[in-house]
Amino acid sequence: MPDQPTMALPIVGPGASPARRRPGRTLTARAVLVTCAVALVSVLVTALVAVPLAVRGAERRDQEALAAQARLAADVLRVRPARQRDNAGDRLIRQLRQQQIDVYVVRGGQVDRRGLPAPLVARVAAGGNVSGRRLVDGQRRLVEARALPGGDGVVLTREVTAGPWRQVLRGLWLPLLAGLAAGAAAGLLLARRLARPIRVAADAAARLRAGDRAVRVPVEPPDEVADLAYALNGLAAALATSEGRQREFLLSVSHELRTPLTAIRGYAEALADGVLDADAVPATGRTVLAEAEHLDRLVSDLLALARLEAADFPLEPGPVDLTRLAADAERTWSDRCAAVGVPFRVEVPGVPVPAYTDPGRIRQVVDGLLENALRVVPPGAPVVLAVRPAGAGPAAGGVVEVRDGGPGFTDDDLAVAFERGALHQRYRGVRKVGSGLGLALAAGLVRRLGGDIVAGHAPEGGAAFTVRLPGDPYLARTSA
Repeated sequence: MPDQPTMALPIVGPGASPARRRPGRTLTARAVLVTCAVALVSVLVTALVAVPLAVRGAERRDQEALAAQARLAADVLRVRPARQRDNAGDRLIRQLRQQQIDVYVVRGGQVDRRGLPAPLVARVAAGGNVSGRRLVDGQRRLVEARALPGGDGVVLTREVTAGPWRQVLRGLWLPLLAGLAAGAAAGLLLARRLARPIRVAADAAARLRAGDRAVRVPVEPPDEVADLAYALNGLAAALATSEGRQREFLLSVSHELRTPLTAIRGYAEALADGVLDADAVPATGRTVLAEAEHLDRLVSDLLALARLEAADFPLEPGPVDLTRLAADAERTWSDRCAAVGVPFRVEVPGVPVPAYTDPGRIRQVVDGLLENALRVVPPGAPVVLAVRPAGAGPAAGGVVEVRDGGPGFTDDDLAVAFERGALHQRYRGVRKVGSGLGLALAAGLVRRLGGDIVAGHAPEGGAAFTVRLPGDPYLARTSA
């Protein structure tokens, strides 16, 4: 088979340095860019709104000024005699033209020069006033017309000024520059405020990765930063608790492994040195075999726990009659219990109790629970295996219960009953204990089978373990 190309993956470890920061990719740079963009948009939007208002205000002022001059011109021409009116009108026209205002005089319905639209002249001759913008000589201009008696009138026109636009646009660069400077300053302050808790959290995460479980992040506002701090602090506490339990578990497992190994080694050395009599060799062999079996069970439990969460853990679920399973267990455990003076009782209904599970694995769970019970009950105290339906219908599933008359558990024990090595650590040296793995293995198996297991107090005075198993899906479909 030809070699397949491989992709080199980066190695990230406790000592690995973060990737080199690129300009424009940091939080500070992005915050500055965003705030500058906001300032720029604000200035431009303000300009788009303010410039038309300023232009309209300037044009209104120009129109009002032109209207005042038109009224003045009309008053001058209205009150003077004909000869004086012509002289005063000529002087007024020269003065207004010096102010870049064009003056048209209407006499007897006729304008003195071309340029004004005919409807405008007709309206003035008819005695009407005009104010606004009109086309004068092909250009749009400000117009103020005032009628005089006898079909006369005066019309003043002025160019529409473009000054406000140029003036506002020339003054726009200063607020724009000020807005950009304010945006950059605000962006720097905002970025520092936002980046500081992120840097603190990154440093704390790096210390956690390096193995420092005492690290804590200060909790401070805003709420999002406080949530991040709570999450990191909770993670550090959970890691410390988990590693503490792992250490305790490894210590207890090491102790359990050392006990049979010490016995095997001692007897092996005695056999090798020839200090045992021939009559003692069979008993020694049986002791070594028992310790080896104990060691094998312990290693098997460890391997099963390690494989339990794997995707390829072998399971073969199918329809199982729990009543028959209890009968099979009774044949095995009644003799074992009777050998140590412990009454064994089976409580089953008179009908089958169907469930959908792996028969081998659920029997492994039952055997483990019964072995735990038999280990702790004193002679004369009962061990009970009970089976009952989980509900009224045939597809409701079933319940398997193991109870005993032993010392039982406290309420605190029930909370940690299925944690690896928890009860072993509490009761080692106080009463008979196993490897500390059996209950954890039973709970893991039940969960993989789709059921649940709980620990409680038994009416017999000891502990009770209740396993609830799912029903047969085929029965559920047929009953529906």
